[in-house]
Amino acid sequence: MSDAAGRESLDELGLPKGYTFRPDWELTPRQTQEELARPTAQRPLLLDCREPDEWALCRIEGAVLVPMGQVEQRLDELEDDALGRGRRVIVYCHHGRRSLRVVGALRAHGFAGAVSMAGGIDAWSLGVDASVPRY
Repeated sequence: MSDAAGRESLDELGLPKGYTFRPDWELTPRQTQEELARPTAQRPLLLDCREPDEWALCRIEGAVLVPMGQVEQRLDELEDDALGRGRRVIVYCHHGRRSLRVVGALRAHGFAGAVSMAGGIDAWSLGVDASVPRY
């Protein structure tokens, strides 16, 4: 699918048509972009839960790589000095499936503000930043 064709297949939220959006668990890529534009003290942690080989292909600027299989062992690294596990964490993967599982694990460990970026980095590339390569 070309980028032009991909953009045409996005719905009014900027998600792939037919995507089942879960607003209590997810943000759209556009909402994520808005949260990342906040002043530094209010900016959420952007967590990439993909594998290192995927990270090498493309990433969203400012993201931190913690592969899905390492998240539970690295929870302390995700805490904020002031907010602890109360900080906002936005998790993304390729299409949004792994990130939803990671959000479930984070919430179970006290990160109540964890959300997944719907559609993953692929939807980000289609709807927010076309300079991020698709794969």
